[in-house]
Amino acid sequence: MKHSLRQMLVALALVLTMGIEQAAADNVLRIGRNEDSTTLDPIKTSQNVDIWIDNNIHAFLLRSNREGDGVELDLAEDYGVSDDQKVYTFTLKRAKFSDGSPVTAEDAVFSLTRLRDHQESAMRSVFAIMESVEALDDRQIRITLSEPSAAFLPSLSMAAASIVPKHAIEADEEGYGTSPVTAGIYKVVEWRRGEMLALEPNEHYYGGAISKVDRVEWHVIPDDNTRVLKVRAGELDAAIMIPFSLIPSLEQDAAVSVHLDPSTREDSLLMNHENPVLAKKEVRQAINMALNLDAITQVVTFGKAQVANSLMPAGTMFYYADNKNLPYDPEKAKELIKAAGAEGAELTFNGAAGNKANEQIAVMIQQQLAAIGLKVNIRKLDPGQTWGRLVEGDYDLAVVYWTYDVLDPDQKVAFTVGADENKSYFSRYENPEVTELVKKARAELDEDTRRQMYYDIQAKVKEDVHWVDLFYSPFSNISRKGVEGFYQNPMGIFPLHEISVD
Repeated sequence: MKHSLRQMLVALALVLTMGIEQAAADNVLRIGRNEDSTTLDPIKTSQNVDIWIDNNIHAFLLRSNREGDGVELDLAEDYGVSDDQKVYTFTLKRAKFSDGSPVTAEDAVFSLTRLRDHQESAMRSVFAIMESVEALDDRQIRITLSEPSAAFLPSLSMAAASIVPKHAIEADEEGYGTSPVTAGIYKVVEWRRGEMLALEPNEHYYGGAISKVDRVEWHVIPDDNTRVLKVRAGELDAAIMIPFSLIPSLEQDAAVSVHLDPSTREDSLLMNHENPVLAKKEVRQAINMALNLDAITQVVTFGKAQVANSLMPAGTMFYYADNKNLPYDPEKAKELIKAAGAEGAELTFNGAAGNKANEQIAVMIQQQLAAIGLKVNIRKLDPGQTWGRLVEGDYDLAVVYWTYDVLDPDQKVAFTVGADENKSYFSRYENPEVTELVKKARAELDEDTRRQMYYDIQAKVKEDVHWVDLFYSPFSNISRKGVEGFYQNPMGIFPLHEISVD
């Protein structure tokens, strides 16, 4: 038996070594993620699983810089702004799409007009301020706004504002979401739904051959433990969305690098305001006061995060540091539930199967709300199903997260509390006063006035308990030994072209 065990261990070590050597030999970067993309048509999504791919395959007039603290030129060679801050003129670089066709002013006009007008555009309210978009010649466009907007230039760097080829969309719009023609650093070469999405360098990219690897594969592995094991075994080079409960042991593993990169991520408890029970403000207040946010944050993140007090992440533009959370007060929460006639009410929590952090939060919420007379039933869903249920309104409670895509707060504020086409992150929250403030803050040019508007928005939605702010946390990713340059910036962008595998 001793001889057999020794042979088995030697064989296992050889398998692990061969796996790592093979990963390096073929110059392929393999990354594990917890769920698959839904579409690569950039206007039709607001999900990170799509956006984080879009940022590497598409190109924009302007893009977020590497550090995530500003924007820089991308397809735009230069631009000018009129004195009244309403007219923007962009000159395009000489660039090509991945099919070899030129990027023209007509493509840019088509892309931005489609972003503003298409009924499936997830960000159309943000870009409704564009009064007209017109081509001046083959390489120059003019955008005229209905009013000045401090948020406009940063907004052009979000994935939704990708410049796409008019001819490809018009030929097959539905197919474009699966097999896009793009102008970014990479192009899509293979997508097996639910399994793997592969990218290769775009040989027509205007910036040249800058990728250090020949291929990037995003493997769909919903179970957190399995993603980690595959990195340790050398089957994957990296994995993202690692639960904090696994970080302490991974930090002791010399074969693994832990990446806790600063982020703009906030986790929150979404409540469906169309549920008659949750439509009552006092019930939402009670839920907030029943939750021990310090305990939830400590248990779920192992001290790696801080309790959130606003829908805006700490340290970001116009974050209101003095925004007050409701106190943790289960006894007061009981009184509110009784006064609202909600004792014994049942709520369904939509959870993501295989997601350790989500499962931990679900159980803690279930227990803490039971103490004030609310029964929470946990419904575990495949991660690929959770988004669709939110959109459809088929939930009562759900934990969601948001990371900024652009530096300016307008995008998140409009999406989460603006009561636009996204129904306030599908919570169905509406406050006309907040909706109007969101529109005014987008256009306001005076920085101090704009700051106060965002302070007011944060305070008002906190008072309404539009959702429960949970915590701010860093990104939590890992890579194996031999992988260099793995990084995720605060906007969530992975500069894949900088990563090498040995």
